[in-house]
Amino acid sequence: MVKAVEQPRHFCTLGAQQTVVAIKKSIPILHSGPGCGVKLFRGLSTDSGYQGIGYGGGSTIPCTNTTEREVVFGGEKRLKEVIDGAFQVLNADLFVVLTGCTADIVGDDIGQVVSEYQYEGKPIVYAETGGFKGTNLKGHEIVIKAIVDQYVGDVKPNVEKGLVNLWSVVPYQDPFWTGDLGEIKKLLEGIGLKVNIFFGPDSEGLSEWKSIPNAQFNLVLHPWVGIDTAKHLEKKYGIPFLHYPTLPVGGKETTKFLREVGKFAGIDEEIVEKFIRKEEERYYYYIDRAADFFVEFRYDLASSFYNINEAAYSLGISKFLINELGISPGVQYITDDTPEKYQELIRNEFKNISPYKSAEVNFEVDGGKISEEIRKDIGNNKPIILGSSWDRDLINELDGFGLNIALPVQHRLVMNKHYVGYSGGLTLTEDIYTAILDTYK
Repeated sequence: MVKAVEQPRHFCTLGAQQTVVAIKKSIPILHSGPGCGVKLFRGLSTDSGYQGIGYGGGSTIPCTNTTEREVVFGGEKRLKEVIDGAFQVLNADLFVVLTGCTADIVGDDIGQVVSEYQYEGKPIVYAETGGFKGTNLKGHEIVIKAIVDQYVGDVKPNVEKGLVNLWSVVPYQDPFWTGDLGEIKKLLEGIGLKVNIFFGPDSEGLSEWKSIPNAQFNLVLHPWVGIDTAKHLEKKYGIPFLHYPTLPVGGKETTKFLREVGKFAGIDEEIVEKFIRKEEERYYYYIDRAADFFVEFRYDLASSFYNINEAAYSLGISKFLINELGISPGVQYITDDTPEKYQELIRNEFKNISPYKSAEVNFEVDGGKISEEIRKDIGNNKPIILGSSWDRDLINELDGFGLNIALPVQHRLVMNKHYVGYSGGLTLTEDIYTAILDTYK
């Protein structure tokens, strides 16, 4: 029986093209049907806060535009033509060949085609990312593994104490990925670490990828994305990893996060605490300054909040709203098609989200079902819904408050905004209360 999903909030495996676009001077080459690349670009860039094409995205991406001819006779010759053309006219430090559904179903030998260029010493790798294999979050890790295995290669690690590889939010799937990764890097550098973030303007680009084997440890800062990557790097290079499942938002969680990372890295406790004291002093200055406002408006707030987002943001923001802003949780909806093997871990995090409260979590990719459940759950109460542009009609219908923080983000321009860390908690607080005040009569 065919199952239609209403209001999807993630994309197919080939959406990993945006992972490549997020790496400095790297360009994807698509071996797929016509239209796949531009639709994914529109969904993961234009509809993710209007982030633009970047260095090598959008209409820049070379594609074989596979037709019936390639299905019948094979598309390897056509792929070679496109790769040759890309090397002639595009300036990139790395090309990543990605397959769509057609190429994977037909069985074109992409590895053989690409290996000929690799043998010549050209900077190119390939990854089989047929859209039917899963979501773009899975494709993200497939691409990472391909770059590690084919570009970084089998090298002997030269461990550098204090160097950490960060695996966290997925570029473009998280509309605030550039700001988030930059802020996490700043926090970790504040306690004395050197950080590879791999993506975005605060990364050093491919030199960071080359230094992956030399890291003291890998840090997985996500409930589930990055765990497979860290396990692969542990097996390949012997790098241990720390899994911290909660994206740190606000004062309490960020302080806890820094202390745990510092302990794992073997950093002098006083260095960590000195940085925390400085950041907390600034953070709580603004919280104290707004105390009168919080007290005055406490009876005019929404009765509960609902997250409709991927796992990382739902968990991080829920902890912040419950433990620091004192807002009660409704059901928290995880929309990223989390693999079943990680769902129990996430449920436990929500169950123990506070010493005083727990939050119910529902793994659901269908936005229509989510809307129906929220309508039944809230009764006559007035909710805060932290979701996507899909949810604007629901918010208006319920006379609630809303904040567009999840794909699709069509009603905000996103540049370097972030919601992680101490400063991210302040920004989130501002945005939530601004949304409330904007509708206050």
